[in-house]
Amino acid sequence: MNTWKLCSLLFETGSNYESNLQTLLAYINTCPQKSLIVAPEVCLTGFDYDHFEDVNNFASYAIEEIKKVSTNKIIILTIIEKLHGKIYNMAKIFYNGEVVYERAKARLFTFGGEDKFFSEGNDSEFEIIKIQEIKIAILVCFELRFKDMWKRCEGADVIAVPSWWGVLRAEHFKSFTKTLAIMNQCYVVASDSLNVECSKMSAIITPMGKVQRNGNAPCLEVPYEPKEILKMRRYMDVGIR
Repeated sequence: MNTWKLCSLLFETGSNYESNLQTLLAYINTCPQKSLIVAPEVCLTGFDYDHFEDVNNFASYAIEEIKKVSTNKIIILTIIEKLHGKIYNMAKIFYNGEVVYERAKARLFTFGGEDKFFSEGNDSEFEIIKIQEIKIAILVCFELRFKDMWKRCEGADVIAVPSWWGVLRAEHFKSFTKTLAIMNQCYVVASDSLNVECSKMSAIITPMGKVQRNGNAPCLEVPYEPKEILKMRRYMDVGIR
């Protein structure tokens, strides 16, 4: 019997990086063993463009601390890092004390000026990663708007969506994440920030399109049921395997 849980987080990112990290670690520790946990985009530092050197210096320390709480837990979030002299918004998957996958955000939010501060990732780095028989894909915030990125997710059991999504476009976030689950006949675990400028619409959506939102809860848990994926793909066969 599969006992994995899907968990979407919803919390506010403040100006103190260490406090943000401790908040994240505390919520991770409240999640049961065998949890797949998705946290908001750049939840440790926010888009602190004025202090990127401090942001980068914090990254390596935070990564080691998150590794320590990843035993029997899959943790997905993004962290700002400088690599080879360039700054990236890096999506990462932690599991059993290791970073088992990472890639740079490949669609920067130019409307918000992200392209002025970050280097863009390469589509070739996108992969569906299999951990404990769960096939996982990641779309980072603005990537949710691109049809070619949806196609790359085809066949995933769970699509994680760590986000910092603008409150003025909250209905878009709700529609995209629900439709993504229905189109790809899989679970979508979407985590958005509780910050005032964000949608606050963290949610878990089933392959049938049933939506459960965090509401006021910092952590929403939903059982992961692979049979629901198989049932949906057999019931409405559109060629996804």
